[in-house]
Amino acid sequence: MPDLTRRGLAGSLLATAGLAALPLRAQGPATGGALTKITEDAVPIGAAERLQRIAKAQTLMRARGLGAVLIEPGASLDYFTGVQWHRSERLTAAVLPAEGEPIIVTPYFEEPSVRESLSVPAEVRTWNEHESPFALVAGALRDRKVADRAVGVEETVRYFAVDGLGKALNGVRIENAAPVVRACRMIKSAAELALMQKATDVTLAAYRHTWPRVEKGMTPAEIGKIMNAATVQLGGSPEFALVLLGEASAYPHGSGKPQQVREGEVVLMDCGCTVHGYQSDVSRTFVFGAPTVEQRKVWNEVRQGQEIAFRAARIGASAGSVDDAVRAQYQKWGYGPGYRLPGLSHRTGHGIGLEGHEPVNFVHGEETLLQAGMCFSNEPGLYAPGKFGIRLEDCLYMTPQGPRWFSEPPPSIDRPLG
Repeated sequence: MPDLTRRGLAGSLLATAGLAALPLRAQGPATGGALTKITEDAVPIGAAERLQRIAKAQTLMRARGLGAVLIEPGASLDYFTGVQWHRSERLTAAVLPAEGEPIIVTPYFEEPSVRESLSVPAEVRTWNEHESPFALVAGALRDRKVADRAVGVEETVRYFAVDGLGKALNGVRIENAAPVVRACRMIKSAAELALMQKATDVTLAAYRHTWPRVEKGMTPAEIGKIMNAATVQLGGSPEFALVLLGEASAYPHGSGKPQQVREGEVVLMDCGCTVHGYQSDVSRTFVFGAPTVEQRKVWNEVRQGQEIAFRAARIGASAGSVDDAVRAQYQKWGYGPGYRLPGLSHRTGHGIGLEGHEPVNFVHGEETLLQAGMCFSNEPGLYAPGKFGIRLEDCLYMTPQGPRWFSEPPPSIDRPLG
């Protein structure tokens, strides 16, 4: 679902890795038993895979005439170097040159901390408080003999870094490095898919623990606390636990009004965690008590919407066509048109991986063609302001044979966890 608390091309890859379809391992512990850690067999991404990513990025850079790519802390820095750091007014960044080892630029006093998570061979260059980090970046480019080429910047790099680089290398052409970075990150490896599967297993097991413990009068915070505690016990790192009750479920990110569990009202949960940095994102909607005819009807329509999206997700189809297929059917049922309510007011799905939301999306107009290794949420919710909303969300990954679920969608409103 749209991000709330996380604000904070080799098509043959899967087949080569023997992962045309991951096994569903999402049964988890029984809801009444003690929770045990299920992530001990999860294998973090190793240095060899990160070096392969860098090599792929360098091939793409050379093909586009880029001399280097500049990356600030965040998911992309972790993806290529393993460095897990924060952004501040003091620049820490990686320079990925088109040839040679990466160079990490960081304040002198931060070097030991930054090195702790650095997972690939790289040169670390430091700057002191009175010095310009951009002079270091420019020097790195000159030393790698790529200063005469265009420099790509990862698409989330802040303006002050782009401006500083431009001044340090007067006349340098600066380009968006998204075609390089996205081409790497959008296609998940077997190791990445395994971690996403494990994160999904944790979330589903936490749901099975939480669902029977929801009681009349509970608040969203109380339900979220149970869910997050279960996630920790199961070995995941809680990322978000959005709980929407009653009318608040009609608004995708909820309402600030007080909410409590009431008989006959909708409970919508949108929760996820990380395992070694890779994310899950699963939504379940049920009714506390007996569902009404209308609640059951809308729930079934959303479940059919998920199947429409799943069938439309085919290798070579555009990502936008998946969203279009769902909206066409919803309009036949009287919703919309487009984003109008009652109906589907957000995209059908988003990319997912190291970040809960990453390119590309199942959204109208998105022309990117689906390839093996891409991962998406599938969440074509239906919302009726003043009444209730239904959202079911399960993530999928593309294989050469088509889409596969990380988590099987639930069979009915009466069995929201299967």
